[in-house]
Parts: sequence; C-alpha cells; structure tokens
Amino acid sequence: MKKTALAVCIGFALTTSLPSFADDAPPPSSDDTEPAAKLKEVVVTAVPLGQSADQMVTPVSVLSGTVLDDARSGTIGQTVAGVPGVQTTAFGAGAGRPVIRGLDGPRVSVLADGLGSADVSNVSQDHAVAVEPFLADQIEILKGPSTLLYGSGAIGGIVNLVDGRIPQSLPANGLSGRAQIGYDSVSNGHTEMARVDMGSGDFALHVDAMNRRDGNYDIPGQTLENSWVHTKGGAVGGSVIGDWGYLGLSISRYLDQYGNPAEPGDPESGALPVHISMGQTRYDLKGALNAPFAGIDKVDFSVGHSDYQHVEYEGEDAGTTFTNRTSEGRVQFTHAPLAGWTGAFGVQAFHRDFAALGEESFVPPTTTKGIGLFVTEQREFGPLKVELGARTDRQSSTPDDGAKRDFSPLSLSAGFGWRLDDHWHLSLNLDRAQRAPAEEELFSNGPHAASATFEIGDPQLRKETANQVELGLHYHSDLLEAKVAVYRNRYDDFIYLADTGEIEDAFPVRQWSQQNATFRGGEAEATFHLAKNASGHYDLRVWGDTVRATLAGGGNLPRIPAARVGSELNWHNDDWRASVGATRYFKQDKIAEFETDTAGFTLVNARAAWSFFNDDRSSWEAFVNADNLTNQTARLSTSLIKDQVPLPGRNFSVGIRGLF
Repeated sequence: MKKTALAVCIGFALTTSLPSFADDAPPPSSDDTEPAAKLKEVVVTAVPLGQSADQMVTPVSVLSGTVLDDARSGTIGQTVAGVPGVQTTAFGAGAGRPVIRGLDGPRVSVLADGLGSADVSNVSQDHAVAVEPFLADQIEILKGPSTLLYGSGAIGGIVNLVDGRIPQSLPANGLSGRAQIGYDSVSNGHTEMARVDMGSGDFALHVDAMNRRDGNYDIPGQTLENSWVHTKGGAVGGSVIGDWGYLGLSISRYLDQYGNPAEPGDPESGALPVHISMGQTRYDLKGALNAPFAGIDKVDFSVGHSDYQHVEYEGEDAGTTFTNRTSEGRVQFTHAPLAGWTGAFGVQAFHRDFAALGEESFVPPTTTKGIGLFVTEQREFGPLKVELGARTDRQSSTPDDGAKRDFSPLSLSAGFGWRLDDHWHLSLNLDRAQRAPAEEELFSNGPHAASATFEIGDPQLRKETANQVELGLHYHSDLLEAKVAVYRNRYDDFIYLADTGEIEDAFPVRQWSQQNATFRGGEAEATFHLAKNASGHYDLRVWGDTVRATLAGGGNLPRIPAARVGSELNWHNDDWRASVGATRYFKQDKIAEFETDTAGFTLVNARAAWSFFNDDRSSWEAFVNADNLTNQTARLSTSLIKDQVPLPGRNFSVGIRGLF
C-alpha cells in the first residue's frame, strides 16, 4: 500500500551474501544474547544446493517474514527499493521496476519462482511488472551478473519472487494460510489478499487471490491526476508430493489498470488522459526428482507459458496494443560431490513472440529464441570457499519484414570467500558477462504516447560485455552485524537510451546508443544490537549506497540513482514491534546531456504492529505505517517522468494481517 521510496525494516530478516561458512561457525551462545538475525536461516531458492544467503559468496539479499510484510508495496520495484544498492524506476504508482546498482530494463530479470515474469516491463518504464508482491513468501535479490543461471538478460542482477503457487511440501497440520486487509490515506486506497494451502496424503493444493484499488494519490499541495491503480490477481495450484520428489501445476491470472500521471489530459488543448489496461494468464509446470540415478542427487525442472496483453488508451480510444506470448523451460541437475566439488548444471530455453500494434507501434512484431547451457561449482579449502560458473547461449531476434540477428553470449564467474576468523569474512567476485540486445533496443522506431517519447533503435547493435570485480567485507558478533562492498564494472559496448535534444511528433527523441562505459560504487550497512531486556529488543541499523556511471568518451549515463544514507531504530517484544527511520537521497547532478538535475530530499517513516491473538495454529496483528511523514516533494533520478511526477506525499496506512 505504501508508495514512497523509504528505508524499510531490514534489520531482522534481510540477509546479505558475504559468506559466514555456517558449518564452521561457533555454536550459538547459551545466555540468550544471540541476535534475532541469526535465529532463522533463509534458504535462497534462486540458486542450487539449498544454500542460505550467509553461505553464498555471490551478493544476495532476501526479504522475508515481518521485514517483507513492512516492505510490501504496489510494485515490485518499490517493495525492494529499501535494500542497499537497489532502487526503483517509479513511473507513478502503477509501474516500478527494480534498478540494481544503476542498471535496469532488460539487464535486471524479474522472476516468478525461477521463471521470467513474461511481460513487457523491460520495454518501457510505464509498463508494469506482472508479479504481485502482496502474494510473495519471500523476495530474493541477486546483485551483479546473474547470467549463469538465468540467461544473458540478467547481466545486472535478478529479483526472484517466491510465491509457492506450486506446493513443494505438505502444509503443517494439513492447512495453512495468510490474509491481509489494509487502507492507505494518500490515495484513499484499499488492498485485500488471501492465500490458503491445504494437503492430505500425497496431494497439496494452493489458492490465492488479491484486490487493490487506489485512487489518485496526494502530493504536497495537491492531488496528482491520473495516478490511480486497480489490480486483481489470483492462482490455483496443486502438487503430488512423495519421497521421490514432487510434480505440480498452477494457473494464474493477473489484471492491472493504471493511469499515466505524466499524461493526465488537458481540456483546453483537447489532449486525453492516457491509461493502461493489462492482463496476463500463466501456466506453470514444476517438479523435482530426488536421487533419480547414480551421481545425480536431484533434478529440478520447470516449464512456463504466458499469454500477455496490454492496451494503452487515450481517453476511451485504444492506441497501441502490446502482446507477448512466451514459453520458457529449464532443467537443472545437482550432482553428487565429485573430488570435493559440489554443484549443478543444466539447460534453459525460451521462445517469445512480441508485438506492438496500433497507431504507435514503435517496435515491430519480433520473434526471439534462445537456448543456454550452464554449470556452477563450489568447494571449500579450509577457510577458503571457491565458487565457479560458466554459461553459453545462442539467441536470435527476427522482426517482421526485417533481418534476423544472431548472438552468442558467453559468461564466466569466479567467487572467493575467506573466513579470516570467527568474526571477519572477506569475499572477492570476478565476473565476465555478456548480453544480447533486446527487441526494443534493436528495432524500435516511433512515438510512444504512454512514456511521452519517440524512440529509435539500432538493428546493428552488438552484444555488450560486463567485466566486474567486487570486494566485500563482513563482520558479525553478538553486538554488531556489518558489511561493506565496493565494485567496479567496465562495460564494452554498453547499450543505453540517450536523449538527443530533438523533437518528433511533439515527443522528445531518445536514441538507443552504444559506447563503452564504467559503473563503480559501493554499499554498506551495519546493525547494532543495542539492548535486550525485559522491555524488549532494541536494534539500530545504518546503511548507505552510491553508484557512478560514466561513458568512456566522457559524459554521464542517464537516470543513474542518487546516493543515499539511511538509519532506522527498531524495537520489539512478544506482542509489539515498532520502528522509526529516515533516508536521505542526495542531489543527483552527475547527469547526461539534456537530463535535468534531481534535488536532494529526506524521507521519514515509522511503523508499529500489535500482535493481538496468537496460539499454536494462528497469529494475527494490527499495523499502522506512516510514510513521508514530513510531506516532502520527492523526485527519483531513476524515473523517466521525475520532472512531472513526484513521489506520493504523507501517507498513513492501517490494516490487519494474519497467519494460520
């Protein structure tokens, strides 16, 4: 329900990747002073071998539990925007895609339980991602090149929403579920969701549904016209489960309508408001076989098919219709230990038919096919952990009435983690990742009313290559959890959308261009466990991130996130939890040609929740959240429409959520 980019309560359930080598860590203390962050190990499903975030060298963060409850928002970008190194594109309240270390669009893959979201959100910022954060069990963010497991598009990272729509185990006591209702003041909006999992014998069933209806949201001094959002979604899934593994199927439907606040209409000029109506139907098959034959511990497989369509309306008249029919499949084999190495290998393939039809069909109908082979291995040598990986792909894009383009990306990675002692851990990641250009980068040519741009592609674009080095340091003790990471990523033939300063069909012209570029930045956070006594647990979290992106020939890349620092004080006892925090976004004046500066601002938020009913079978709580308490005018440098559309103003949200 909240719609502002605020620091979220990461202190307890957000884990990051600097390796802790849990198998060799000292045993928990018996004096009941162990930090809450260590009480529950969160398994990352987006990587093989069932590892927790603390066991991985690859940089990863996980939102789950009460932290995810506090972070949930109407878009996936906004939900993860409080994680260091992650922001959102923020195209009003209806669309927001994750930005990881300054990278967005096709470089950041959004997944639904390991398969692509199969929408067209990477084509333009005004296109929503077809996943629902309110239905997620946990959200996993892998930073840096993640091409080894999920294809050449994930050169900047992945965000994997784990929704459990295909059950992999039977629910405890045969029945479990979750429900939430809520209201927010900034848009006079409401959200309802419910989920039920049931099982008996060797069969499990999952059902979920959600509804969100938000009006135009308030900004300081006024209401922002055409910023409404109406969303519905739901799914049914079932699995057969046994000692041999599981096999399941799910069918889901997602419906989304939202206004474009950058195009609210103008009665004097006759311009009509622009809104988008989107629908997607997904069919997913997923399963696993345990120890199917000698040498293989597990086989995981998944197949998904999606029918997607959205229509961009000007008033009541349909303008451009986007369709995307996608089929994707992957098989992953986890092998038995071999000469001390453990790991997995597999194959992934996809077929996508994309079309944009109508008055502003700025991208021609295009068929894209791809297949990739991958392997990832790891081994520990005393205090040193080594992770190695490789992937090769073959991908082609064929536009109607145009020449076919073929690409062969190759990606390699090496990660090293050193346990210096029981408290200090050091990590080094080296990556070489390649990405094939996306359809809109190659073939776009025309006006796009919803984003108010005239985009021109380049069918001669080459694949881009990222060469990244990242160094991380992690300290943990009973009193302090701290981590810092610095990275440098040199891109050969980086593809970016550049403002030309020209006007075509009354729209600013943006050209897909290619040039060498360098990204460099850092992230840091520390959680101080201040006290634990009869009044409760007290924790203070401080954090910050920054990224700088420049072209080799001089100049800055457009829409790069501003540097941030944040702090948050958390408290909880058996029945209550509360937090208050602030995030400072600094001025962004390292901008591209024809781009405008973004002023700095500070967002203050607070949260409180009361657990009013708990027993062995259920837990219920009432909550109240306050966002942008000082009613700041806030504009994100990552947003294509920042100059016309600020973030929402002061917002109070209340609701009830329950687990059973």
